[in-house]
Amino acid sequence: MTDGNKSTKNFARRTVLQHGAGIAAVGAISALTTAASATPAAARTTGAKSAAGTLPSTVAGVRIPDSRLAREAATYAQGVCSETIFNHSLRTYLFASLIFDRRGVAYDRELVFLAAVLHDLGLMEAFQTPTERFEVDGADAARKFLTQRYMPPERAEVVWDAIALHTSVGIATRKRPEIAMISVGSGMDFAGNDLKQIPSDALQDVLTTFPRKGFKKDAVDKMISLCRTKPMAELMHPFAEVGRRHIPDFAVPTVEDLVLAAPFTE
Repeated sequence: MTDGNKSTKNFARRTVLQHGAGIAAVGAISALTTAASATPAAARTTGAKSAAGTLPSTVAGVRIPDSRLAREAATYAQGVCSETIFNHSLRTYLFASLIFDRRGVAYDRELVFLAAVLHDLGLMEAFQTPTERFEVDGADAARKFLTQRYMPPERAEVVWDAIALHTSVGIATRKRPEIAMISVGSGMDFAGNDLKQIPSDALQDVLTTFPRKGFKKDAVDKMISLCRTKPMAELMHPFAEVGRRHIPDFAVPTVEDLVLAAPFTE
């Protein structure tokens, strides 16, 4: 590593350590301004193709909600997400439902569907703020979409929590079912967590209806992109490890760096 690269990395580390509160404040402001102005043209088009005719009523025995809001959310997600991400979102809902239905857990099916189908909006450039984690960007975008359609705030907050916490499995799974299910379902599709709990015929039905379409490569590419475009949003985030592997001199401090740089004498 050159002296110049060391200086850059040290500067970035000092910036995080000295201005963490400022970063959080800027992120909050940026999230509000971006959410207010970043609805893509495709999503605003009143004549957008309806998802109602493209989604089956059931997959692997799991019912797909057909409420007006559910249909609008599916249409919206299809319009702003790639096919790869949209299919992942539907598999998230189906895997979670298959697991929790088998366990006999009662839950609000519409809330789970809404959270699942909107949970990766933060991976789309149109919804990304400079400093927030993608989960928070996505949660903010989803809440904006739902409140604009007059969903009661307390229900919209459940969707927000489910999306914001979906990569924090140890926290999300201690919450109400609608929140836990997004973490469980997305983790199952992302890394195969407990996939053996899904019967083989149901698994095949899900994968046939919503194929993966190169999801693994797409997921890695998106992680690297986030690390490049807003690296400090990945501070203490699992994606930072992807950045350290693929991006030379990735300047985001580790947890060890943070604790050792704390302003105490010992």
